[in-house]
Amino acid sequence: MTGGGQLDFGALYDEHVDTVWRLLVRLGVHPSVLEDAAQDVFVVAHRQLATFRGESTMRTWLTGITLRVAKDYRRAASRRGDAEPLEVADDVHAPGRPDEQAMANQSLRHVLRIADQLEDAQRLVFTLVEFEGFTVPEVAALTGTNANTLSTRLRAARARFNELVELHVEEVR
Repeated sequence: MTGGGQLDFGALYDEHVDTVWRLLVRLGVHPSVLEDAAQDVFVVAHRQLATFRGESTMRTWLTGITLRVAKDYRRAASRRGDAEPLEVADDVHAPGRPDEQAMANQSLRHVLRIADQLEDAQRLVFTLVEFEGFTVPEVAALTGTNANTLSTRLRAARARFNELVELHVEEVR
């Protein structure tokens, strides 16, 4: 906020860019367009900032924008037939020594590849609840989807994710 009660876009960007980037990765936006997608999120946010009424947190508001942008990018990638495996940049926030960071990034790559196999509706609720810490009612408000429907999708996503983890473990053995 600035002195006149207006939101400071620079501060908004600085505070939320890492979260937006991380969410775009977790929602399956192709690595080659992550920078563009993140920029699009903040272009929309800048255009709509004056209309932000504070009925939700800034994080929730930006997450809603990020969800729509990620959906558009995934849809475009699907139309183009982009099916390259997910890659995660080596600078993902993993504290510790370089070998620990490499292991954490490798683990994250595996988790994201597994999550990428969930159907889109399941992946969305799974990502927001399990990775981003939103509650089902918050996701319902963000997406305009009934909370009971989301709970069902979340249960199915968790079950499918666990199945896929087991398959992955069997492949590694």
